[in-house]
Amino acid sequence: MLAKRAAVTAVLLPIGLVLIWLGGWAYIATIALIMCLAAREYVHLFQTGGLKPAGVLIIAGTLALVIARAVAGFSGSDWIISLLVLAGMTWHLAAYERGRDQAGTDFGVSMAGVLYFGWIGAYLVSLRQLPQGLWWVLLALPTVWLADSGAYFVGRGLGRHKLSPRLSPKKTWEGYFGGILFGVLGGLLLAVGLAALAGPGAPFTPLQGVILGVVLSVFPTLGDLGESMIKRQVGVKDSGDLLPGHGGVFDRIDSWLWAGVISYYVILWFFIG
Repeated sequence: MLAKRAAVTAVLLPIGLVLIWLGGWAYIATIALIMCLAAREYVHLFQTGGLKPAGVLIIAGTLALVIARAVAGFSGSDWIISLLVLAGMTWHLAAYERGRDQAGTDFGVSMAGVLYFGWIGAYLVSLRQLPQGLWWVLLALPTVWLADSGAYFVGRGLGRHKLSPRLSPKKTWEGYFGGILFGVLGGLLLAVGLAALAGPGAPFTPLQGVILGVVLSVFPTLGDLGESMIKRQVGVKDSGDLLPGHGGVFDRIDSWLWAGVISYYVILWFFIG
C-alpha cells in the first residue's frame, strides 16, 4: 500500500507543480477535471447507499461553477447557482412523479454536491488568481499535503487514542497533532524557501507561513472526516480506485477542498487585504 502511494505521488506531484506554475487555462482545466471526477465519485457513493442524485446535473454544475469562477470571479456564479437549484428541483420532481419516493432527499444530495465540488472546489482557482497567486498556492497546498502526510505517518507509528471512532476509526489524536506539527514546520520552511526563490517580491513572511500552517493543519481534517461520514453511511472504504494506494479522487482531495477556501480568505483578509 505504502509503495503504491509513493509511486502515485512521485508521478503526480511533479505534474501538479508544473501545472500550478503554468497557471492559466492549463491549471483551471486541471482543477475542473479533478472536481468533476470527485463529483462523479460522490454520485456513485450515494447511489451505492440507495439514493439517486442527479449525476449529470452535479457534474455539469461543478464544471460550470469552476469555469465561471475562472472567467468572472464571484460575480458570474449567482445566476448559475439559481438555475442549478431550479433545474435540480425540476429533475427530482419528475423523478418523484415517476415513483421515486426519496426524491426530496435526492434533491438535497444533488445540491450539496454541486455546491461542495463546484462552489467550494472553485476556490482553488480563486487562490491561484490572487495577486502573486502562484506563490500562495505553492505555499498553501504543499503545506496541507505535509500536514496530511505527517498525520498519516505519526498516527500509523504512534497512534493510540482514537480521534473519531465512528467516522474514521484509524485516525488518532497522536496523528492529528503530528499533522499540526508537520503543517506548522512545513509552512515555515516552505515560506522561507519560496521567499528565497521569489526574491524581494515574495508575498509572505515566515510568520505568515507558520500561521497558514496552523490553519491548514487544524481545520482541513474536517474535510477528511466529512468524506468519511459519507463513506461510512453507504458502507464503502474508498470513494473509487482511480489512484492506487490512495483510493479515489475524492479521497485525495477531501482536505484540499477545505484548504482552498480557508487559505483564500486567510490570505485575502489578513495578509493582503
